[in-house]
Amino acid sequence: MDQRFTDLRCREVINICDGCRLGYVGDLELRIPEGEVTAIIVPGPLKFFGLFGRGEEYYIPWRSIRRIGDDVILIEHQFPRREIEPPRGKKKRF
Repeated sequence: MDQRFTDLRCREVINICDGCRLGYVGDLELRIPEGEVTAIIVPGPLKFFGLFGRGEEYYIPWRSIRRIGDDVILIEHQFPRREIEPPRGKKKRF
């Protein structure tokens, strides 16, 4: 299968483990002497309308890719879960 990097950038990455839409391919990791793609990298989500940058990027090993379709890339990869911190501030009293 012959693909160009510009073709992959137009595809959305979806994790089939939880159905999460991760975003679009932003970069590739290559092994130069062999000419082999080892991973795809998806930029993290925007923080506060893009004013505070982006979250951590998703590093997806090539072996985690299950299907590459015309408009999506399906992956099967478990990302570490982050615990949601409770909001700080005043406590409500009932």
